[in-house]
Order: sequence, then C-alpha cells, then structure tokens
Amino acid sequence: MNDPVVQLSEAEYRDVWDRFYADFAFRPGMNPATWPAIKEPLDSITWSLAPLDDDPGYERLDRLVEVVQQGLTVCVPPQGTLFALDWQHASFRFSPHLVRGSEQERWPLSPYPDGDYYIYLSGDFLTGSFGHPWEESLCLFGQGLLDVTSTKIDAILGAPIRRSGRPPHRAERRSART
Repeated sequence: MNDPVVQLSEAEYRDVWDRFYADFAFRPGMNPATWPAIKEPLDSITWSLAPLDDDPGYERLDRLVEVVQQGLTVCVPPQGTLFALDWQHASFRFSPHLVRGSEQERWPLSPYPDGDYYIYLSGDFLTGSFGHPWEESLCLFGQGLLDVTSTKIDAILGAPIRRSGRPPHRAERRSART
C-alpha cells in the first residue's frame, strides 16, 4: 500500500460491508429493542459513551480516541492495515503505523460514533471497534485489543455495559459501584 489512507473502491466497499453484515449480523436501527446492533463477539467489551456527555474540554474523549487508536496500532503488524467503515458513506483501508505523526495523514474516522456507525476492523475481522451512535456505546473486540485497552477505557468510561454481548453479572455490577 503506497498511500497510508485509501478510499475503498466500490467493489471492495460492497465486499467488506457484505461480509460485515454477515459476520456480525449487523442490524442498523434507532429502536432500542434492536440493540446491540451487532452480534458482539465472545471476546468483546462494550461501554456506554454517556460519561463523555459531561466532558466540556473533550479531555476524556481525546484520551478515549488515543487509547483505542494506540491499541489497534499495537494489534496490527507494521505493514498491516485496518478498515475504517462509516455506514452508508465513504470507507477506507489504512495503515495505522503511517498515520500517527503530525506530518502524516490522520486516522480516518474516530472510534467515537459521531452521528453514524463508525467501525474499525482488522483484515480478518477478528479485532476492531464498533461505535453505535444511538445507543451511545463503543464495543471493542479481539482479545489482544482488550488486553491493551480495557483497563484504560474502564478508567475513562467506567464499568462496561456488556461483556461478550451480555450484561455483566450482578456481582460485577456491585463491585464496579464500590
């Protein structure tokens, strides 16, 4: 890949989205009865983004973006790429190792879903993030990504709302409050 960020061709866009719909049983919608909008993988954790509502200087949001981007970069080999998917809009393939510096291109999109579903995916679809704009949630998946990010994200957003697609057990909720 010569350029660090490349917009997906129409054919690749269709192929990637078709596979995402199939692999994750993606069902977009604003109705809470249909959430979560994907079948969250077994090795996944989902957090509410509501704590960012009271973040006037965007410090926690900036830290969240930094932690997720660093985690995804660690999980991709130096020559590897990620997909950055924006539902019903242009989507990209990019090299996270080449888009981090001030003189380099920026990451396409953000882990924070700003009005649409924002998704980062490894080429094998086993590692990534799914930002749900209406549930106001962020799901990270892939054990390697969780290993390097979950403790830091807990500190930013608080206790998860789901693990492996399920609400935490009562004991976990109680310990998170104490």
